[in-house]
This record gives sequence, structure tokens and C-alpha cells, in this order.
Amino acid sequence: MVLGIYFLPSVLQTDFVSGAFLVSLPSAILAGCTAFAAMVAYIFTPKKQTLIPSLILYLLLVATTANLVMSTGETASPFIALWIAVALFAGVFSYTGLGIMLVVGGSYMAYAIFNNATTDSLLIAALAAFAPLVASFIIWHSKTTRDDQRDRAYQELASELSHEVNKADVVINAIDDGVVAVDKKGVIQLINPAAQRIIGWSSGDAVGLSYKSVVKLNDRQDKPVNVSNDPIEKVLADGKEFSTDELSASTESGKKVLLSIVVSPIGRPSTGAILVFRDITKAKAAEREQAEFISTASHEMRTPVASIEGYLGLAMNPSTATIDQRAQSYIQKAHESAQHLGRLFQDLLDVSKTEDGRIGNNPSVVNVVEFVAGIVEGLELKAKEKGLRFIYKPTSGARSVTDRFVAPVYYANVDNDHLREVVSNLIENAIKYTPTGDVTVDISAEEDEVTISIADSGIGIPAEDIPHLFQKFYRVDNSDTREIGGTGLGLYLCRRLAEVMGGSVRVTSEYKKGSTFYLDIPRIEAGEANRLMEEATIRAEQATVHPAITPIQPGQALPDPDVATSTPIDTAQGALLKPQSAVQPPTSTTPPAPIQPPTPPRAAVQVPVRGPGETK
Repeated sequence: MVLGIYFLPSVLQTDFVSGAFLVSLPSAILAGCTAFAAMVAYIFTPKKQTLIPSLILYLLLVATTANLVMSTGETASPFIALWIAVALFAGVFSYTGLGIMLVVGGSYMAYAIFNNATTDSLLIAALAAFAPLVASFIIWHSKTTRDDQRDRAYQELASELSHEVNKADVVINAIDDGVVAVDKKGVIQLINPAAQRIIGWSSGDAVGLSYKSVVKLNDRQDKPVNVSNDPIEKVLADGKEFSTDELSASTESGKKVLLSIVVSPIGRPSTGAILVFRDITKAKAAEREQAEFISTASHEMRTPVASIEGYLGLAMNPSTATIDQRAQSYIQKAHESAQHLGRLFQDLLDVSKTEDGRIGNNPSVVNVVEFVAGIVEGLELKAKEKGLRFIYKPTSGARSVTDRFVAPVYYANVDNDHLREVVSNLIENAIKYTPTGDVTVDISAEEDEVTISIADSGIGIPAEDIPHLFQKFYRVDNSDTREIGGTGLGLYLCRRLAEVMGGSVRVTSEYKKGSTFYLDIPRIEAGEANRLMEEATIRAEQATVHPAITPIQPGQALPDPDVATSTPIDTAQGALLKPQSAVQPPTSTTPPAPIQPPTPPRAAVQVPVRGPGETK
């Protein structure tokens, strides 16, 4: 710009430019040198070494502008605005640039005072020299500080990330679980040594390929997974974590490996997924052997336990045995223990059935509110014996028989036996683990789900035990639970039966303040319920409703205990009921006539006696 003004009069050859704007030769030479140096520095200076060349160029620019202002009228120069613009960039070089400009400005002020400059000239000089420096400090100092802080934060973050990446690499390469990372297209980006060992692929062969050609997943029927049951496809599609123990993989050599799989999304929205899997082939085989042993042992032990129950029942029946009160109390306790042992064997059998797929599921329509009301009514006495306040909220509005209330109607199409077992178990647990206070059963519903809640004010569950509560054989071990019996199978069975019904079980609890268990089951609309009930009625009419009953002959094998129902107990009379069977007394040789006592006591057992040779 300065060079252009210098040569302008020569080009126009007129008096277009006034004397105030005439640029002297020294100023033009300085301007040319500054421009040439700037072009050379711009072309040849490395990007990481720009500070010193930039400072030299800035000093040349200051010298050029100062010379121009001094040669064109000083404070009256038309180029004083150019000086102000140059001074604004002093802050780019931090305190060095600002210091240089302060020295230049101060020197001129001393020069003007020494030459007796007017007050107006001094004010103009002060504003032109120092006001731009204040603005430059505000602008560039804050920006430089932010840049420095950002650079430091960036360096710290980069260092931390590098450190974490190195640690992550060490961990991923050291763990025994296979880890495979894929992008959003399913292409493998990472595979750790454990994954290579399990599926038989090397890192060089697997990286860059589709996971489907490397991790060949199969379902329980040994068929390749499809879009509907492929865990990685699901995670890439919906961005939600997925886990399963039901899949297997075919290795590169064709071997089948059972896997426990967890797939987690990467990023939001999902930009990939991480597959973590473990070989559980040996663990599954051990579980099957354990389940077979438990099933066989429980099956064999149920028959002698049933016999023990029967004989103890006969001993407590005054019609078949005469014992004193003390002996009867002993036998009563032995009878209760035998019943507990029988229930334990039944639980073990149920567990083995749920694990090997033998558990049945015969859904039928049920009005959940009425159904649960029947269960609550049967357990009410147990709660009252402990002095608990037992509340069933859907019918709590009825204070007496004559009261009217409106109970909600929620229908579900589930196995009634499974539903009864789960609800009974949860309510009995609430009663068992509540020393004093309330047990409240409530039912609510959403559009497609019915929720049965059982709340108590009992001992509660510690937070660290809640994630393991529905595992097999898991029991909370503390001073509050050691005196309360249990096997750790009840809640596990509840969870498995709820899953068979298409529902789930969950819990919220606060230690020392109580727990609330929730059973969620699928809900159906009233119209669908009526249709299903009509179909069931039609099928029942078409079926044979009175099958022939074949009596058991002497010497005939007993029915399979796994198929037979468990022995019912008359809770009102405390008696062992066997409607179609009897227990053979150990010493009887002739078949006595059945004895019907007029009014059996509470612990009496009403069992008909058969003669030798007759089979229970």
C-alpha cells in the first residue's frame, strides 16, 4: 500500500495526490524491504519455526510505519491510522511485542515534549501510541491464554488417552475372554489372542473381514443365526447391549464351541460393536452332569420320604396308633421335617426340569385379580399367625361381606400352575422375612403387561446381594437370615417359571426397611380372553372328559414320582391326605375295615388302611 502511494503521482502524472500523502524515498525503501522479506518468509519458513521470523517482520513493519508518520506531519500525518492498526498486533507477540511498542510510544512522547509540542499534539500522540496497546492486550492476551490452556489440556488429554490405550491393549490381550470389535458394517477391526484361540483364526486373517465369516454363530438347533437372532445384528440395529448363553460357534477346524456372549454398542448412535465371548463347553457339560445327578437322586429319594411321611401320619392318627402327648409332639416335628425334605426334593426336580427343557407350559386364560385373591386367602392365616397386617389392595375396599367394591379385571394367558407357584413363593417369602409390620399384595397393569407386586416391611436385602438374588442356590448371608431356613432355589425357580410364562421377576429393596418383588406377565384384552376361553370350552366338550380309571393291582409298579403330584396337606386339619392311595402299615397282616373317627384332632391323619399285598 505504501509503495502504491509512492508511485501513484508518477503513474498519474498529475497533482491528484496532495503533499500530505507524498511518501518519502526512505519510507518507500523500508516498505519494499518489508514486503519482500514477508514474501520470502511466507514461502520458506517452516510452520514450527514462525515465531522469530514473524517478530522480525513485525519490527520492520513498525519501523516502516513510524518513518512514514514522522515524515508526513507526525501527529498531523494522514498515516496515523496505519500506525494504530500496526500497534493493535503487538499483543500477538505477548509481552515482548507490547514492550517494544511501549518503548517506541514513550520515546516519541519524550521527543514531542522536548520540542515543546502543543497539548493537542501530545494528546493525539498519547492516544495513538497507548490506546491500541490496551486494546491489543485485551484481545491477544486472553486469546493467547485460552490457546495455551487449550494446548495444555490437549496435551494432557492426548497423554492420558495414550496411557489408557496402552493399558487397554495390555488388558485385552491378557484376558481369557475373546474380544472382537466390528464397525457399523460388521467388519472386524480388532481381535484379541483369546478370540483367535477359541475360534481358530489369526489376527492377520480376521481383521478386515465380515464377522459372519469369522465368528460363525449357530442357535440351539445348530442352525446358523439369522437377522432375528444374530446378537451383533441386533446391537448394530438398536444400539442396546445384548447377552446370551444359548449360542454356539463353529471354529475354523469345524469344531462346535458353546459360548457365553455379551455384545455392547460403541458410540451413540452406534458406530460399531464389541463382542465378548467365553468358551463354556466344559461348564455346560458339568452342569448337565450335575442336573442329571440331582434329578436321579431326588427321584430315588422321594419314594422313601413319602413313605416316612405316611408312617408318621399313621403314628399321629389316634385311630391307628395310641401315643402320649409328648411323643405326638416329637412325631409332629419329624413329620414337618419330612415334609420340608419332600419339598426340597421337589424343588430340586423342578430346577432340573427347567434347565433341561422338561418343564411344561400349558397356558389358559385367567383373571389375575381373582386368581391372586384365592392365593392370598390361602396364605392369610400364616400371616395372621405371625401378627402381620396382610393387605390385598384390589379388594381392600371391602370391610365386610356386605360392602360393595369394584375390583379391576386383568386377563392373562399363562400356565396357572406356574403363576400360582411363583406368586405363592413370593408371598410366603415376604411373610417369612417380615418379623413385624405389613405385607401388601397389589396388581396393576399397562397396555400389554400385568404387574403383581408383593411389598413387605421386613429385613430388606443389602444392595450388593440384589444382582445375585435370582441365581441358583444363592442366599443372603447375614445375621438376619441365618436363623431363617431356605435352600436358595425358590427365587431361582420363580425367575425360570416367569420366563417360561413370557414374563420376568424383579426386586427393589432397602436394607432394614423392606423389599418389593414384582412379577410381570403378558396381558391380553378382554375380547381376546373371551375368544380363548370359548375355544378352550369347545375343545373340552370334544375331548373325553371321563377317562376310565384303572386301579393299581398288587405288585404293579408305582407311578413315576416326577409325573405324580406332590402330596397335598390339609392345612386346616394338619393331616396328610391321600385320596386315591393308602400307606401300608408295617405290622398289619389282615385288612382291617377303614376307620372313620368322628372328630379327628388337629394333628390327626385320615388315612384308610389296606392289607398286605396292596400297593400304595
